[in-house]
Amino acid sequence: MRKNWLLGLLILALFLDLALTYFQYYQLPLDGDLAAIVVPRADYAPVLQSPFGWDVLTKNAVYSAPNRFFAHISMYWYFQNVPLWLQRWLSPIASAYASIALFDTLVQALLLYVLAWYATGTRRLSSLRLWVAMALMAPFFQVTGYNGQMAIVTPSISYSFAYAFPLLLLLVLLWPLYRAASLGQALRLGWLPLIAMLLLILVLAFNGPIIPGTAMVLMLGVGLHAARRLWRQGVPVAGWWRQLAWQPVLLWGTLGALCLYSLYIGRNNAENLAAMLPLWKRYQLAPLGLFDELTSKLGLPLLVVGCLANAQLIRRQLAPSPEGARIVRLLRWLGWFALVYLLLLPLGGYRSYRPLILRHDSILPVTIGLVGFYALSATYLLAQLPLRARRWYTAAVVVVALIFTNADRKLHPRNDNTRERHALELLAQAGQASVVRLPEKCPVLSWDPITNPGESVTNAELLEYWGVTNGRKLYYYPGP
Repeated sequence: MRKNWLLGLLILALFLDLALTYFQYYQLPLDGDLAAIVVPRADYAPVLQSPFGWDVLTKNAVYSAPNRFFAHISMYWYFQNVPLWLQRWLSPIASAYASIALFDTLVQALLLYVLAWYATGTRRLSSLRLWVAMALMAPFFQVTGYNGQMAIVTPSISYSFAYAFPLLLLLVLLWPLYRAASLGQALRLGWLPLIAMLLLILVLAFNGPIIPGTAMVLMLGVGLHAARRLWRQGVPVAGWWRQLAWQPVLLWGTLGALCLYSLYIGRNNAENLAAMLPLWKRYQLAPLGLFDELTSKLGLPLLVVGCLANAQLIRRQLAPSPEGARIVRLLRWLGWFALVYLLLLPLGGYRSYRPLILRHDSILPVTIGLVGFYALSATYLLAQLPLRARRWYTAAVVVVALIFTNADRKLHPRNDNTRERHALELLAQAGQASVVRLPEKCPVLSWDPITNPGESVTNAELLEYWGVTNGRKLYYYPGP
């Protein structure tokens, strides 16, 4: 009875948290890449016409986002259809913001659920431990507060499609491999699951900037771990291939080959070439970015300290066990992953809006790894600690959750969409005018205020398609 009561309370709390999170996401503005991808604008159209970058391979073509077809096509499909579907109940303006909030909230909910698989080893929604793991992780998903330092689902919807969503898919892909390895079992998949995973690999390799680098670092770690194990077993190097199961080799090999190809065609990304910075300069900036991430706010360093403290408690407060040793070893592997990933990050190019190389979006795989490890180690400690120590530990976990919840307490983000909504309402009421002068200085479907009506053409096309405006309405703010 007590277990059922606690399970019900956790489910209620998490659904309430997601409802409040939806409201926070609903206040976010439309970002500056949305219209360019969904219309699409001329510089983004080639990626939809050449899904796998054949033009780069055969003609050395240079255009925007050549290795991001699935990120762009999924965003294109979503915003071509979902806002119109929501207009059965909402106004055109409200449907645009609701579409963003719906997608971001769904990605957050699924990330919590999938990360809880890794933390507990179960996917059963009736499992109390699964819901405990999700409750432990929920405060780390920041919409305000520490969002700029450690956002998992970012304030920009185009980044949600290019970063958080593909990482969610990568976690789904890797789950059978992780599950088999953690249980010490061989991977045995039927033909249908195996084909589904191979298709998912194809999607992931061409789904944004974050997956190829993350996958290659993971492959390096898995390869070194397998080589170390075989070396310790005394297997001759020439015989290593015969000791490997064919299904993991097929999956990792396909993922590696496609990600290498994706990185290769990604070199011809016009957005990289437009903001070149010497490699040595990028490596000079990266340590400053790391320092800024760890010192600008409390969020990320507190998460790191929480993971380290959990590992120490497992080592010193619990009797030695295979599971405890595995968890501590996972943190060591996570540390190596973070180190190699951060060392390789400057190779990915430079963006003026990411001046120190490291930012919440570029370090997202590390952040997700830390959040997942925190849930894994904390659920283990809550189950294994003696009663007295468990009470103290529960209090500490609650304090950490309250700190993050308090940081994210604002329902209205600082840069919300109030002024943008007002501008959209003016455009909707513009009558026969083809060019509208906006009275307030604010971005409207852009990163910065538009001062030249010609720069709003693509945005105007999307607003007309959504039914926000009656006809194409160009707009501008005269400045300064």
